[in-house]
Amino acid sequence: MHIVENPVADSIPAPLLEKLHEVSFPTLGHFHERGFLDPAVHSHLPGAKIAGKAVTVQIPGIDSSLMHRAVALLEPGDVLVVATGGDRGHAPVGEVVAHAAKVVGASAIVIDGVMTDVREVARIGLPVFAYGTSLMTTKLLGLPHGAVNVPVSVGGVVISPGDVVLGDDNGLLAIPVADVERLIDHALESDAAEHRLIEQLDAGVPLPDVTVANKVLAEALRG
Repeated sequence: MHIVENPVADSIPAPLLEKLHEVSFPTLGHFHERGFLDPAVHSHLPGAKIAGKAVTVQIPGIDSSLMHRAVALLEPGDVLVVATGGDRGHAPVGEVVAHAAKVVGASAIVIDGVMTDVREVARIGLPVFAYGTSLMTTKLLGLPHGAVNVPVSVGGVVISPGDVVLGDDNGLLAIPVADVERLIDHALESDAAEHRLIEQLDAGVPLPDVTVANKVLAEALRG
């Protein structure tokens, strides 16, 4: 048994981060298929929208000692991604951990498990994405295994340190920087076009004509 602690990944380029704050995250789903977390991992702070670099930690279920260390490594805007080894009974995040993450400027915490102190965390204003809640919490046991800044599995998705984590009331996406750089301009163009589609619908144009679904189906029938 041993503990692994790797350096924090490079920050997300500032121009990309600015675009991510502008784009509608579901629009990225028009152009991409991978990295979408289990929808059951949801925000416990309604209305939150987050975009940040993943700092990952793998804890041995009941013991959150290493996660506390990972919180101290967070930089402003980071998202702490917590893998619990499948434990969905012990909550590793509550008021104190959320407050510590908020103080260092974290944008959110994502847990492959549960959280506690829901009202207190909401008052702090830190978005926490989790499967649910629990009264039972992790302990500080100092077990000699776990890892910081290694690939982890959360919500059915492998998230690597430095991945971009995007989240809102609709769900979560973890995506490598190179992939989101490839997609972001298309998504922003699509967002702009969507307003024109709404105008056409208001003018009485049928939906399959507005979305070119009729054209797509006609081509499929010809094939």
